[in-house]
Amino acid sequence: MKVRTAADKALERAVDAGDVPGVVALAADETGIIYEGAFGTREVAKSQPMTLDTVFWIASMTKAVTSVAAMQLVERGELELDEPLGERMPGLASHQVLEGFDAAGTPRLRPAKRPITLRHLLTHTAGFTYDIWNADMGRFMAQRGIPGIIECKDVTLSTPLVFDPGDRWDYGINIDWVGKTVEKVSGQSLEEYFREHIFAPLGMADSGFVLSPSQRERLASMHARNPDGSLTAIPFEIPQQPEFFMGGGGLYSVGRDYLTFLQMLLHEGRFKGVQVLRPETVAEMGKNQIGDLTVSGLKTAIPASSNDAEFFPGMHKTWGLGYMITTDNAPTGRSSGSLAWAGLANTYFWLDQTKRLTGLILTQILPFADAKALRLFEQFETAIYERGA
Repeated sequence: MKVRTAADKALERAVDAGDVPGVVALAADETGIIYEGAFGTREVAKSQPMTLDTVFWIASMTKAVTSVAAMQLVERGELELDEPLGERMPGLASHQVLEGFDAAGTPRLRPAKRPITLRHLLTHTAGFTYDIWNADMGRFMAQRGIPGIIECKDVTLSTPLVFDPGDRWDYGINIDWVGKTVEKVSGQSLEEYFREHIFAPLGMADSGFVLSPSQRERLASMHARNPDGSLTAIPFEIPQQPEFFMGGGGLYSVGRDYLTFLQMLLHEGRFKGVQVLRPETVAEMGKNQIGDLTVSGLKTAIPASSNDAEFFPGMHKTWGLGYMITTDNAPTGRSSGSLAWAGLANTYFWLDQTKRLTGLILTQILPFADAKALRLFEQFETAIYERGA
């Protein structure tokens, strides 16, 4: 009989309490997988069990994959971190900065003071934002009839900046532009590039932008958190014939696949006998790339999509080439200098090079930064550090 660990108990309690309909969680150290568990059901009030091969929309956890793809091109000398990208990508050459609206409600726009680089995009310092966390951008998009990024329409990438490149950090559509750049430079679609250069070499057969019939059968339903705390299943799917593959948030995956990706990073770019990135590239990606700038909290402008969100409030956070860096030891056991990020539907990962530990937790709940999902992530991570696994 399997002994129930602290991680098992935390995940099971959350399901029993109705905090999540179902959850998949995994963790690994440098020797291999040390925990994997699946609890609850794929859809609330239904009987289909959550399993380790359940498929999730991982949303902005896609960003780390797209960042790795871009850094592969940098390694090969096909891209440079600090070159003006407008020379390759005309759509980046003439971006304007939105400074607000005049008394008549007309947007006030001016040319950006400096060109956008790949480093700006990878570090979210280019000036782009999301309407989810920026009311002015939402107002601009509504005036122009521009859809949200999740619809994968090219026109959304034409939205203006909200500050000059390099001036500050703000979370936005930067990595979608990185994905477009990878496509332009490689001559492949992002789906093809990921499959050839990342997924197939690592054996990540259940990851991609386009759902196969088998994946659709194993897909977890999306849920909305109601005001009373209950959950309702809602229809949701990333466009399967998009105008562009959303490098900032379009991937579907399973827990074991994404853990493999994290293990590759934990092992300095080499895993399963495959060199995905050089050790020095992985090291550079994990260093502060934004100097004295600060990763700030996200104030919601669309409450149905996101709550206000900030990891470890009060802690100074910075950004590498693809993910957030925590600068202090965390109460969960996470070391200073660890890497982490998340996906809109409450999927989360962390990677701790100091203690050689990485893990992730997957749910499908909106809005983002759900208090119950975040509490579960914290409990799971703490249990892994305490080797409750």
